[in-house]
Amino acid sequence: MTQYAHITGWGMCVPEKKLTNAALAQMVDTTDEWIRTRTGISERHIAGNEDTTASLATEAALRALQVANLRPDKVDLIIVSTSTPEYIFPATACVVQDRIGATKAGAFDLLAACSGFIFALNVASQAIQNGTIVNALVIGSETLSRIVDWGDRETCILFGDGAGAFVLQGRNDPGGYLSGVMRSDGSGGDLLNLPAGGSKIPTSLATIHEGLHYIHMNGREVFRFATRVMVQATQEAVQAAQLTLDDIQLVIPHQANLRIIEAAARGLDIPLERCMINLDRYGNTSTASIPIAACEAVESGRLKAGDKVVFVGFGAGLTWGASVVQWSAPSEVKRKVRPERYRLLARLRSVLLRVIRHFEGLIWGQ
Repeated sequence: MTQYAHITGWGMCVPEKKLTNAALAQMVDTTDEWIRTRTGISERHIAGNEDTTASLATEAALRALQVANLRPDKVDLIIVSTSTPEYIFPATACVVQDRIGATKAGAFDLLAACSGFIFALNVASQAIQNGTIVNALVIGSETLSRIVDWGDRETCILFGDGAGAFVLQGRNDPGGYLSGVMRSDGSGGDLLNLPAGGSKIPTSLATIHEGLHYIHMNGREVFRFATRVMVQATQEAVQAAQLTLDDIQLVIPHQANLRIIEAAARGLDIPLERCMINLDRYGNTSTASIPIAACEAVESGRLKAGDKVVFVGFGAGLTWGASVVQWSAPSEVKRKVRPERYRLLARLRSVLLRVIRHFEGLIWGQ
């Protein structure tokens, strides 16, 4: 029997600290008006010392699980999409798996920059639809403030930190994930990149001194690319779902720049009011921007069960993609699940496993 991948839970988490345009103007040569007129951004959330990509992802995941009424130990797969992982390895998804107590889940990270959440949503949905898994947790989480050059006004004004998560569950009733488009063009990789820290240019005193561990961007070329592919990807995904744009109640685009979203709306010939926009308060949170915007769309009543929604984004790589989803309601259960309660159990389990491994090492090491 065919399984349909339904989004049954959603959650978000952003750091408490906010950085306004006025505060940025004290750091670099810019003004609130200059930033707002060119980007649409007024403020962004910035990670504090206690915030990490994994900690934000964990909170978003637990909130999504609570909405879905799903216990962490029922999750089969965790995908964390991020450009700012906790480590190169282990995967940030494995850190999240341990912290929430998802004892039966496989976990891995997906790197496709700002398109990553759409790509991860596609991968998880396909795994559900082909019967490999039943429950998946897809997370987009970023601490971009830690790879931003705060002396470069072209980039530091754009980015913020945060995380968003979806729970996907297999159901027999039609709906949920309807179609997806994933595209890439590596010839444009140099337009938006972080040059050092990989195997090609390993970390050294020279790379640090030259600022090669910060985001580098050709803003004009990225803008031209984005306005073109946002329209193309949306049209392709809608057509693949055998729908028309008239069937779509809401478009949730990657929250990179208001002018890009406005251009995409014009290209699609839809009113801007049919697009969810919240970048004025969060900035560009990369792979977290779409799930964060989706959470706020639900909270504000703009996205309801039965609505058809398009998620569309673009990012470094170059990458771009779109998904069409029929929004679902959380699963009905007799008893409410409180995933937060599993956090303590997960911590105890993690400590116990480390102790066991320690003693195994002592025994086998003799």
